[in-house]
Amino acid sequence: MKRLFRSKRYKMIGGVCGGIAEYFRMDPTIVRVIYVMLSLFTTLFPGIILYIALLFIMPLDDSEEYIDV
Repeated sequence: MKRLFRSKRYKMIGGVCGGIAEYFRMDPTIVRVIYVMLSLFTTLFPGIILYIALLFIMPLDDSEEYIDV
């Protein structure tokens, strides 16, 4: 079963957009652009609140596959 995690590999701030991109097998840059565009068109506040909420709700990916060099 596939689970949604914050990403360690595609992390810029908290790994939320990277985790969503990994879950849907998309490019993280596309997810980030979509997130920024949606946030701008909804006057930023809902997008920022959603990101902060997901930052605390989504667990961090603890898999051993990622190696930071």
